[in-house]
Amino acid sequence: NQQGKWSKVSVLMTMAEGDVLLAKDPEGSETCTAEVPTVKDIEQLLNTGLSSCNHTDEVWPNLFLGDLVTAHNRFGLWKMGITHVLNAAHGTMFCQGGQDFYGTTIDYYGIPAYDLPDFDISQYFFSAAEFIHKALNTPGAKILVHCAVGISRSASLVLAYLMINHHLPLIKAIKAVKEHRWISPNRGFLKQLRNLDIQLRQTRGC
Repeated sequence: NQQGKWSKVSVLMTMAEGDVLLAKDPEGSETCTAEVPTVKDIEQLLNTGLSSCNHTDEVWPNLFLGDLVTAHNRFGLWKMGITHVLNAAHGTMFCQGGQDFYGTTIDYYGIPAYDLPDFDISQYFFSAAEFIHKALNTPGAKILVHCAVGISRSASLVLAYLMINHHLPLIKAIKAVKEHRWISPNRGFLKQLRNLDIQLRQTRGC
């Protein structure tokens, strides 16, 4: 089915290094051994598969990951059926979009993140996930998550959403997105996503 098409990712991935933890299946049907990968392992995974991307790609049902070219094209968004926009580069030089720009037809959420390894994007993981989750639970809604290029800041927030709301370990979240779009979060963001992975596993009793 359609959901299966989008969420089909491998359950286990062998890592040379990392912290071994027990991870339960989201539905509780089985228990498997998963590993929290090192940042180096994650970077190696990101360097596999797709090596380019479009302005926008649908990386999860009704969830589009894209760049500022798409975000600034209001007519294009209307044709795509976009009802929600999460801008991970709000207020920066090239991403000036806001609620006034989109009007009443689109629900907007702006996050003033910078694509720098020392920027704390983790402070927005849960609020962004909540906005995406509410959007995708609105009948007929489609959401665009974007930054300048659509591969680092916005990609990190989409990965966090999949980890928080769909209980995907970081590796599975990356593989799910990479089936449809090349992404490249900076090393600092990868470290923060790895910490989120550990935090979520501990919270869920893994």
